[in-house]
Amino acid sequence: MQEAFENMLKFDFEHFPGEVISSLIIMLLICIFSFVIYFKFRKADPLEERPSKFICVITGLVGMVQNFVVGIMGKKWINFSGYGCCLFLYVFIAFTFSLCGLPGPMTYMAIPLTLGLCTLVLIHFTAARANKWKYFLRFTDPLPPYLPIFVPINLLSMWAPLLSLTFRLFGNAISGSVLMGIIYYFFSYLSEMILGFIGNVAQYMIITPVITGVLHMYFDIFSGLIQTLVYTMLTMIFVSQEDPDDSAEEMVLEN
Repeated sequence: MQEAFENMLKFDFEHFPGEVISSLIIMLLICIFSFVIYFKFRKADPLEERPSKFICVITGLVGMVQNFVVGIMGKKWINFSGYGCCLFLYVFIAFTFSLCGLPGPMTYMAIPLTLGLCTLVLIHFTAARANKWKYFLRFTDPLPPYLPIFVPINLLSMWAPLLSLTFRLFGNAISGSVLMGIIYYFFSYLSEMILGFIGNVAQYMIITPVITGVLHMYFDIFSGLIQTLVYTMLTMIFVSQEDPDDSAEEMVLEN
């Protein structure tokens, strides 16, 4: 029994997934950046006529994020901007992290699944806070009369956002990784056929980097940015629809 407990406490880096280590590095970088912003603003003088460029840029970005969140979720969700900003940064960096030569976190199923679970918890926490005890009626039937026979169906359907968000991130990340692997193999083989006479090192430094560099810009940067925007927007929509903004509903009714 004691030996089993000691084995549980052992931390073996050899068998620890590289994608999880990359994820921890990304979270550490975001935390460091957040502390830098905090101390910069803490030392800033609000009466200063010309603040530093760093403070101006961060202030502008925060305003853009808040406007983006309010435009999708409503005015009362403005405090969601912090979580939305962190989510956007993490997902985008995770999609592009493989450019550093380290494993991309999104190609490890557990990480997209964890992000999806966070969104699922936010969805049901928001629904429970907004509807109180009536929250449990959603599992009997969407509309009256409430019938217990619908409980198994609704219990299964509640996992739909989790599956949708998880496979969206994982599918796009793994497809890009597989395609880039095939492209690397093809152009390496092509370089060996054409430029094999100049040596094993030089043949991989002429054709392959030029072609794959352009493709990395699409699969890792452009596609990663699109998927990050879509994932962040879906998260905000799923959460906000559980407790819609009253002002947004009034505008819809007036129109």
